[in-house]
Amino acid sequence: MTIAEKGLDRLAIDTIRTLSIDAVQKANSGHPGGPMGMAPMAHVLWTRFLRHAPTDPGWPDRDRFVLSAGHACILQYAMLHLTGYGLTLDDLKAFRQWESRTPGHPEVHHTPGIEITTGPLGQGFANAVGMGIAERWLRARFSP
Repeated sequence: MTIAEKGLDRLAIDTIRTLSIDAVQKANSGHPGGPMGMAPMAHVLWTRFLRHAPTDPGWPDRDRFVLSAGHACILQYAMLHLTGYGLTLDDLKAFRQWESRTPGHPEVHHTPGIEITTGPLGQGFANAVGMGIAERWLRARFSP
C-alpha cells in the first residue's frame, strides 16, 4: 500500500467518524462511540470486500451488510452515503428525525442499501445467519 493510499484510507475513516459524531450530536440521540470505533472496519469491509452495486441496491448476487446495533446505525448510513447509495448530507443531518431517510434503527424498503429491519439487539445476528444460509443454498442450486 502506498503512502497516498494510506492517507486516503485515513481521510475516509476520519470522515466516517466525523459524520457519525455530527449526526449524533445534532440529533441529540444515539452513541457516537460505536460508529467511531467501527469506522476502520467498515471502511475496509465496504471498499475492499463487499460486492455491492449502489446503482442497483437489489442486485441479487450482492453481499449483505447487517448491522444489529441500532445505537450505531449512523455508521451504516454514513457508509451508504460515502459509497453512492443516494443518501445526502441533508439525509445524515436529519438522522433520527421523524420521516427522514435515516430514522435511527434502519428499516428495509425505507432507505436504499438497508437489507433488513433488525429490531431488538441480537435479532440482526439471527437474520444475518439465515440470509447466509439462504445465499449458500441459492448459490449451490443455481450457480454453474
